[in-house]
Parts: sequence; C-alpha cells; structure tokens
Amino acid sequence: MVGKRVKRREVRRALGVRTSLAASIALLLVCGVGAPAMAQQDYSKVEIRRIDLGDGLAMLQGAGGNLAVSMGPDGVFLVDDQYAPLSDKIRAAIAAMPGAVDQPIRFVVNTHWHGDHTGGNENFGLAGALLIAQDNVRERLSTEQFIALRKRTVPPSPEVAWPVITFQDGVTLHLKGQTIEAIHVPPAHTDGDSFVHFREANVLHTGDTYFSGMYPYFDASSGGRFEGMIAATDRALALAGPKTRIIPGHGPLSNRAELEATRTMLVAIRDRVRKMIDEGRSREEAIAAKPTADFDAVYGGGFLKPPLFVGLVYDSLKTP
Repeated sequence: MVGKRVKRREVRRALGVRTSLAASIALLLVCGVGAPAMAQQDYSKVEIRRIDLGDGLAMLQGAGGNLAVSMGPDGVFLVDDQYAPLSDKIRAAIAAMPGAVDQPIRFVVNTHWHGDHTGGNENFGLAGALLIAQDNVRERLSTEQFIALRKRTVPPSPEVAWPVITFQDGVTLHLKGQTIEAIHVPPAHTDGDSFVHFREANVLHTGDTYFSGMYPYFDASSGGRFEGMIAATDRALALAGPKTRIIPGHGPLSNRAELEATRTMLVAIRDRVRKMIDEGRSREEAIAAKPTADFDAVYGGGFLKPPLFVGLVYDSLKTP
C-alpha cells in the first residue's frame, strides 16, 4: 500500500516539476541575486500562472518564489514579488483575477530576503505599497550580503525596496474578511523566514522553509540551518489542518499530507547523516554513501541534486 502511494506521489511530483520549470530555473538565481544572475534568464518569456484558491485568494507562479495574492475591499495583499522585470506581469495577473477591480497593491510581505522573493520590492514600493518583513530581512536587504553556495556578493537593495514595517516575532493584519498573520520562525532557510497564514481561508504560505517535491535549500551564509528546516516544518504542521492549502516557496501547491511526507524525509536524512558524522566519516564519504537514495525518485529532481543536498546537510549538522 505504501509503495502504491509513493508511486502516485512520484507521478504527481514529476508533473509538478515539469510545470514549474521556470521556478526551478529561478532557484539557480536565488544564490546570485544581482544583475549578472538576472541576465541569465529572458524574463520576457516568463508567464505568470494563477491557481485560484477561493475567497479572493490565488497562488501565482512565474520565475522565482511562489506568490500569494489576497484581494478584497481594502486593496490587494501580496506575499513576495519575484524579480523586478516581472512586476508588470504580476500586476496584470492580479488584474485578471475573478472579480478584480482597479485596486492598488497596498501591502507586500516578504517571506525572506532572497532576490527571487524581493526583487519587485522597489517597483511596488515606488507605487505606494507598504513593504512588511521580519527584522532580519530589512537588515540583509540594506547591507551587502554574500551567498556562499554561489560565491557571490550581493549589493544592498535601494532604500525604497527595504521593508517599512518590520517585526521580531510576528504581525497580524485585519483586512475586511481576512485575518492575515505573518509568523517568524527560528533560522531555517535563512534567519528572517516567515510564514503567512490566511486564517479564515485556511491557506498557509511557508516561504522557502518548504520546497514542495524537492530537496530544500537552506542558506547557511544567511543564517539558515538544516535542523531549523525540520523545526519550521513542525511549526507549519501545527498550523495546518487536513484541508489547509499550503503554498510552498517553490514547487506545486501542496497540502498537509505532502508536508508530513517531506518531514519524514528530512528527519530520516538528518538521522543518517548525523550517524555518519558520529562515526567519524568524512563529508565525501557521507555523499558517497547516498543516504537519500530511497527518496531521490520523489525529491531529487529539483534545484539541489542529492550529492549537493547531502553535502549541505553534512556541513550544517557538523557546524556547532
């Protein structure tokens, strides 16, 4: 029975990876957020795809992190904003939503600082949107950063792209018909990760603490840690019920059952790699042992291929 469930999930995931090709390409840019990285993709060819979730909510996919949009009498609320060249396409996709009216994008919440989630901040900030994020997001956007995985220095963003409203642990917005909670989680993908929970609509955006159908990337140079990814998954599971729609940072729309399966994978790989570390085995030996082998068919098709993922896990677990 378990084997049948896994096979069905593999097919579903394979389809998800194919339909999210632009998002997977964009993950390559996560580690190099400046102009040289942006030049690697022709944004004129990117299409913004919409998945309607009801209650004036939708998930948008393009090049970069998944977006959430909430539309109501108080205006438009946006979670993340991908890359700057896509801002007009994002606006057009929002304007095409059922029941859309000519309302401004009033609020943008960033789930963390990486450029595939904050690249549109400058455009939306100039247009009058209030930018909101955890304290560390503003700190990282306003100062030079270094992405170790790509050995790339990222210059500060323009001041207009910095969050205007920041929070330490969380903030709640009360819009007509919607209670929207931004919830900071301890360092996981970065040190500034937040969930965005649409309480009445039963929708949860996890940011990059969850990669649906892929091995997750955690940016140690931005304070991320593998154990934190597991802790963030536990926090998401505490918020999600059996019918919660989960918008991952990357990958197809997900649900609690798939998030639970991801947690099982993360814990199993953590335990295997930690055991090898305790036995004194080297990073190269851990990678050669292929501790992800039984999960690769489901999770190995994304940005992080198994050897790279195992190396990052090893480094994170070995660092005090």
